[in-house]
Amino acid sequence: MPPTSETLTTERILEVTEEVLRRHGPAKATVVDVARALGVSHGSVYRHFRTKAALREAVTKRWLDRTSERLSAIAGEHSDPEERLRSWLWALFDAKRRKAGEDPELFATYMVLVDEAVQTVDDHVTDLTAQLTRIVGDGVATGVFSTPDEHLTARALFQASGRFHDPCYAAEWARPGVETDLEALLELLLGGLRSQ
Repeated sequence: MPPTSETLTTERILEVTEEVLRRHGPAKATVVDVARALGVSHGSVYRHFRTKAALREAVTKRWLDRTSERLSAIAGEHSDPEERLRSWLWALFDAKRRKAGEDPELFATYMVLVDEAVQTVDDHVTDLTAQLTRIVGDGVATGVFSTPDEHLTARALFQASGRFHDPCYAAEWARPGVETDLEALLELLLGGLRSQ
């Protein structure tokens, strides 16, 4: 039985929108397509999302939040900061590489949507940088790391590792030796952070 406007949830709309985007691509997918897939009127969808742009931004946020949530769990652990930093950067790489490799159509769609949702992407990067700042701060507090500015160091770590998580490098993530390259970068970064 299709949902009614009373039982229609934001989460369900986002799930279906993701499927519609996968099927039609961002250029052709419409709110009418989403409503049709849900079995409701497009007005029902607009009651949850005032515009098509708002719906697309919410889908992008949902996609980015999946990665942030996984990484947040690592950042919040009470383990060795060096191992946590290594695990966090590997998890970020793995999440992005899996998205690009397992569902290339949807990944290509998100590349378009991310360009539209600048504030959402900025918020995502701010969240990830805050997670790194927490790890670096824990490292400084325990004497494992040495840095005069934890936030600036976290930003530098994020930027320096961009080849392994910035979607513009997605074509490189399946190449032989990419894991070795990431491990070499991690050793360099951690070596620079370690207290002497």
